[in-house]
Amino acid sequence: MVAETLEPPTLAELFHRYGPMPAKRIRLDRFPATEEDVDELRNTTRRLYELVDGVLLEKVMGLKESAIAVEISTAFKLFLRQHKLGFVAGEAGMMRLALGLVRIPDVSFVSWSQTPDRRLPDVPIPDLHPDLAVEVLSESNTKREMEEKLENYFDSGASLVWLVDPTTRTVRVYTSVEESTTVDATGVLDGGTVLPGFELAVAQIFAELSSAE
Repeated sequence: MVAETLEPPTLAELFHRYGPMPAKRIRLDRFPATEEDVDELRNTTRRLYELVDGVLLEKVMGLKESAIAVEISTAFKLFLRQHKLGFVAGEAGMMRLALGLVRIPDVSFVSWSQTPDRRLPDVPIPDLHPDLAVEVLSESNTKREMEEKLENYFDSGASLVWLVDPTTRTVRVYTSVEESTTVDATGVLDGGTVLPGFELAVAQIFAELSSAE
């Protein structure tokens, strides 16, 4: 019996699914791609790719977005030094949310309940999900792309997702795919039931951005 050869989706099909993202973010030369491809490309090209349905989607992040992510991850880390609830991963923290689905949040908090021995996994792509995921929007991110990411995060077990918009200097806080609120630069973010007692002023997230301007 001859194995069926999968045909890669066309760019038109992917644009219909994700919106008009830059074509250079999409790699179809390894379709259907695997987690081994994700890890190999990270090591050989220093580029990060998410894996969705056999397609590699490059994760693109500029200096501004990275600085914002560091501000948030630092606040998480300082809080967790006092409250031993879990660990924080940064913008290269790959996670297997489901079979064949690898996502890389810009910042993620993972509860120790997922790793009862309280040790960080020593594999490149651990079988974990973010309890709280943060995505800092870049110019190449599309609305449909982020909608699918939200679904992936909540389907995998996330309780809270923040979408940080540097352009409007707001944070969209999602407690489910359907339920969200927007916190502007005068507001304060909290960790809800995921990080009880945690607070972070939105203005602080964008403080360095403001001083740079």
